[in-house]
Amino acid sequence: MMSFAQWGNALYSGEKSYAVIPNRKTFVGLAAAVLVIGFVLVAIMGLNRSIEFTGGSQFDVAHVSDQSESFASRTVADTGLVEGASKVTRVGSDSVRIQTTSLDSATTAQVRDALASAYGVDPSSVQSSSIGPSWGSSVTTKAAQSLVIFMALVALLMTVYFRSWRMAVSALLALVHDIAVTVGVFAILQVEVSPATVIGFLTILGYSLYDTVVVFDKVRELTADVYDQKHYTFAEYVNLAVNQTMVRSINTSVVALLPVGAILIIGSVALGPGTLVDISLALFIGMIAGTYSSIFIASPLLVTFQELSNTTREHDAAVAYEREHRHATDEASPAKAVKVAPIKPGRRLGNENQPQRKKTHR
Repeated sequence: MMSFAQWGNALYSGEKSYAVIPNRKTFVGLAAAVLVIGFVLVAIMGLNRSIEFTGGSQFDVAHVSDQSESFASRTVADTGLVEGASKVTRVGSDSVRIQTTSLDSATTAQVRDALASAYGVDPSSVQSSSIGPSWGSSVTTKAAQSLVIFMALVALLMTVYFRSWRMAVSALLALVHDIAVTVGVFAILQVEVSPATVIGFLTILGYSLYDTVVVFDKVRELTADVYDQKHYTFAEYVNLAVNQTMVRSINTSVVALLPVGAILIIGSVALGPGTLVDISLALFIGMIAGTYSSIFIASPLLVTFQELSNTTREHDAAVAYEREHRHATDEASPAKAVKVAPIKPGRRLGNENQPQRKKTHR
């Protein structure tokens, strides 16, 4: 059984290869299904938006002996001053956070005193705050604007850097997939979505973009003169690039997931739900989705878009004709048959029929 290092070397040299691009229809179809499922989950289950988005009043009760959510909800309901159900979250090991609809100053003071009396703590241990609906709407708008601006900058950056709109569009669709996966998980688990979650979204999008750029940079290196030869297609070079960068993507993801996973566990178990969970869960799920999308979505989409061009279709036809002609020649003259070796880097095109690894100067 080969070691991880041997496996990585085999992928880079071309001795071992996974058919990512040949199965691109499957991966792109799965990505489309994930997008649909993500939107359906949000539409049906909704997101558990924090008070910063919805507006309302919040009470933090410290040094409590009973963190039961039902007790806190019943205490607020018994006051008869709050309309609708309250949202209760345990914070740490001895605190409770209660969020209600917007209350005026007088009602807020009465509810604060009622909570202090019910929990048997000093009124100073109950901290109250209020966020108006207009402020919550403003935060929601700013969060949406930040995502749109980020996407626009990504499209501009990718187009200028790679001089290819196809790479920009492929990267953007991969980022949309990452958002759909992360938002879908938040909808299923009903984890609170806060401004910190939005920061987590932007962070994972940056991480996913970095991983995609690494793969596309290798694609650009290998396909710089792809149309000058008739041994391998654009799709086959992209598949080689994906396999060569696969180990790097996995290693980078594992290293990044270890501290994020530690934060997630500490936040949800040691400190209690609601503490650091919003941003750490977004990072954890998003990094996994970003690694997957850079390999199995962005690259297959790039090939799909590239094959829409006449140049690529004509080149693919020329490669197919060359192979068919070579096969016919080999059958007619078995003694002179030349076997086409698997695609590998680091060899010159010639009698060996191997692609030359392109050298780029930084």
